[in-house]
Amino acid sequence: MKSIFPEPITKLPLADIPINGLTAFLSQGKTHQILFMEFLNDVDLPEHSHAGQMGIVLEGKIELNINRQKYTYQKGDRYFIPENIKHSGKIYAGYADITFFDQPDRYSTK
Repeated sequence: MKSIFPEPITKLPLADIPINGLTAFLSQGKTHQILFMEFLNDVDLPEHSHAGQMGIVLEGKIELNINRQKYTYQKGDRYFIPENIKHSGKIYAGYADITFFDQPDRYSTK
């Protein structure tokens, strides 16, 4: 499957995220990380928390349970999860987004 991301993004290092069917390109900053992610398969996300996270949905659909409230986001939507707020969700096959983590060490490279 061809990536929706252009060559400057696909030349970035791959993030080491153990999710089957996920391709994630990592842009590393001193204070944050930005991931460009594409999902080939459905993924159930268990409840967890971390530093602040903001995402922009490029393709597909994601359902997030943020602080016990359910939200559905689709192409063109954006979401924000504040620091230390518990969340879980479901990502559907074909989903792609750009995600900002307010944390420089959330993920490492492969």
